[in-house]
Amino acid sequence: MKVDVTTEILIDRPLSEVSAYATDPDNAPRWYANIRSVDWKTEPPAQRGSLVAFVAQFLGKRLAYTYEIAEHSPGRRLVMRTQEGPFPMETTYTWAEDSPTTTRMTLRNAGEPAGFSAVAAPVMSRAIRRANRKDLANLKAILERAQPSP
Repeated sequence: MKVDVTTEILIDRPLSEVSAYATDPDNAPRWYANIRSVDWKTEPPAQRGSLVAFVAQFLGKRLAYTYEIAEHSPGRRLVMRTQEGPFPMETTYTWAEDSPTTTRMTLRNAGEPAGFSAVAAPVMSRAIRRANRKDLANLKAILERAQPSP
């Protein structure tokens, strides 16, 4: 059974600021509640082919996985796919300008869990949706608290 969860939020910050912050894996532990650590396997900055290892806590389990950046169109789209981890997952960020000072950010997680995780896919989907909503709300709060652009 597949997991395919899409969430979105409006952030009262310019698109360039939202995408720059969200694209930097070093910021992930600040706005993703479940991410505990980030370790670059290739040199920053994020670009196509970059490898970034994450350790997360999700549904009571420690998850270690490595994402490869498969697509990076600054200010428009970032696609990351697990290279190593408990099951194949693709995470996609997209950004659209709602106004010159407001950005619509969409976060999509899609994958096909195997083994026991496949049986738990519906529960995982609900948990991912809940977590993503909280994480995007946290990202919004962080960025909207930031000082205005010069």
